[in-house]
Amino acid sequence: MAASDGFIEFLRDQFALLGPIATRRMFGVTGLFCEGVMFGVMAEDALYLRVDDHNRAAFREAKAYPPLSYEKQGRTIDLSFWRVPDRLFDEPDELIGWARAGLAAAHRVAATGSRPR
Repeated sequence: MAASDGFIEFLRDQFALLGPIATRRMFGVTGLFCEGVMFGVMAEDALYLRVDDHNRAAFREAKAYPPLSYEKQGRTIDLSFWRVPDRLFDEPDELIGWARAGLAAAHRVAATGSRPR
């Protein structure tokens, strides 16, 4: 289920320091875009940020939450978007730090032209 309009606007406000934030609904979720790359996904009013080998350690706390995933041919496919802890919504400075790490990961993925494992 895609994110609510209120949640989308809340995150646009929170991430305004990153630059212009665009959103696009697709496949039942809402993608968060900045600087031409998708750095986050919103699903059911939960936020998932891009993770790669360079920022995975910074997202250690997010391991307690399941990554964004989907079912394909009876298997669960985990994507490289990890759910941020809900406590971050009360810590805007820390939330923007996590978003910057997700944005940097999205740029690295785009530069390689491949998706991380």
